[in-house]
Amino acid sequence: MILVVKIVVQVKLVPDATQASALESTLHTVNQAANWVSTVAFEHSVPREYELRKHTYTELKSQGLGAQAAQHVIKKVRDAYTTLKANIKAGNLGKEGSKRRRKIESAPIRFRSNAAQPWRPARRSRGPCRPPPACPSGAPSGRP
Repeated sequence: MILVVKIVVQVKLVPDATQASALESTLHTVNQAANWVSTVAFEHSVPREYELRKHTYTELKSQGLGAQAAQHVIKKVRDAYTTLKANIKAGNLGKEGSKRRRKIESAPIRFRSNAAQPWRPARRSRGPCRPPPACPSGAPSGRP
């Protein structure tokens, strides 16, 4: 039997002014992209991540997002819709037809411009940190 353990670590970044600006810009860009992907998912009622990727990946790449960032944006949006669906099914957002539930179901999910975005170094890379320009010096690289 193989046991898989996932470790989540919260890290406090202490960027200098240039890095902070780049980090803020990166978060704004990926969350703006997430809002666009969310609109596509809402308008096309895309039920699965793979189908959502077919609708959005090429456009995300043409907007300048890297492959990893584009994949993370798509997954972030799909996960948000999965959570919304589970909350609706569990009755956490009101009964069917309630004002609150109608409001939530009538518009795409929105992401704050500074909302968190997952990131990890590419698995194949064992070299120095090479993500968006805001990577702090001394950040871990390669596989965890």
